[in-house]
Amino acid sequence: MNTGSPTALRTSAVPGWQHRREITRRFGVIAALAGGAAIAVVASLVLGSNHLSLPEVWGALLHPGSSEASTIVQGVRIPRTILGIIVGVCLGVAGAVMQGHTRNPLADPGLFGVSAGAGLAVVIGVYVFGVVGTGVDVWFALAGAIVASVAVFSVTAAGSGTASPVPLALAGAAISALLEAFTSYIVLADKDSLQAYRLWVVGSLSGRDVGVIWSVVPFAIAGLLLAFVNTRALDNLGLGSEMAKSLGENVLVSRIVGLGAITLLTAAATAAAGPVGFIGLVVPHLARPLVGTSHRFLLPASALLGITLILGADVIGRLIGGVSEVQVGIVLALIGGPFFVAVARRRSLAAL
Repeated sequence: MNTGSPTALRTSAVPGWQHRREITRRFGVIAALAGGAAIAVVASLVLGSNHLSLPEVWGALLHPGSSEASTIVQGVRIPRTILGIIVGVCLGVAGAVMQGHTRNPLADPGLFGVSAGAGLAVVIGVYVFGVVGTGVDVWFALAGAIVASVAVFSVTAAGSGTASPVPLALAGAAISALLEAFTSYIVLADKDSLQAYRLWVVGSLSGRDVGVIWSVVPFAIAGLLLAFVNTRALDNLGLGSEMAKSLGENVLVSRIVGLGAITLLTAAATAAAGPVGFIGLVVPHLARPLVGTSHRFLLPASALLGITLILGADVIGRLIGGVSEVQVGIVLALIGGPFFVAVARRRSLAAL
C-alpha cells in the first residue's frame, strides 16, 4: 500500500487516526529539515577561509559598517548564502518534479537539455558578442536554457509523444548531446570562449554579485509556483498515464506545466551558479524515505534538503581549500558520484 499517494490514502482502508498521525509525522520531518537548513545558513555565514565568530557575524548583520567582519559578511557571505538558497531550492524541487514525470530514479533536471543550452549560450555570448562578466552571462544562460527546453518539448510534441515520459527523456538526451558538440567546437576554436566556459562550467557560488540574484529570482518564483500547482498531477501520473486519465487528469497539460517548472527552476539555478550537478539527482532520493512519495510533502522536503546540501558543500569547499577554495560543483561531484553509482545498483528504486 502506498501511503504517500493522496489517491491511495483516499481509497485505502487506513483508519483516520493513523492517517492524521502520518500527516503530523511528515510535518514534523519538514520542520526538522527546516532546522537543518537554518543551521546550514548559519554555517555559511560564519565559516570560511576568514573565520568569524557568531557575535561578529551577528554584529555585522545588525550594525553594518566598515569593519573587516562587516565587509566579509555583507559584501561576500550574505549574497553567497542567498544564492546558495535559491540554487538549492530550485534544483531540489526541479529534481523531484523531473523524477516524478519521467518515473526514472536516475533522472536529473539537466536531462531536458537545460544545462547544455545555457552553456552554449554563454559561449556564444563570448564568441559572437564579446560578452564578459556574470551580470550579462546570466541573461544568455537563461535564454539558452529556455530555448533548449522548448526545443526538447517541440521535438517530442511533433512525434505525439507527450503522454509518455520516455520520448521527453530521449529528446532531451539527443538535444543535449547536439548542444554540447556545438559548445565543444566553439571553445576549441576560440581561446576567450574556452576561458569563459572553463570558469562557468565548474559550478560555483563565488564571484556572483547581487545583480545576478535579482535577475534569476523571478524565474525561480515562477518555476516554484508551477511545480506546486503540478503536485496533484504528479501523484496521479505516478500511477501511470492511463490511470491518471481515468482520474480526470489532462496528461498533456500536466506535462507542459511540469516541463515549465523544470525549465524555469533549472534555468535560474544554472544561470546563477553554472551547472551544479547531483543536487537534483540526490535530494529527492534522500527526501522520499523521510516524507513518502506524496509530492505535497516531497517538494518542500527536497527544497530544504537542497539548501542544506549545497550550502554544506560550499562550506566544505571553503574550509578544505584554504585561500584557494574548492568550488561547490567539485565538492558535490565527489559526494554525488558514489551516490549515483549506489542508486544505479539498487533495482528497488526503479519504480517511483
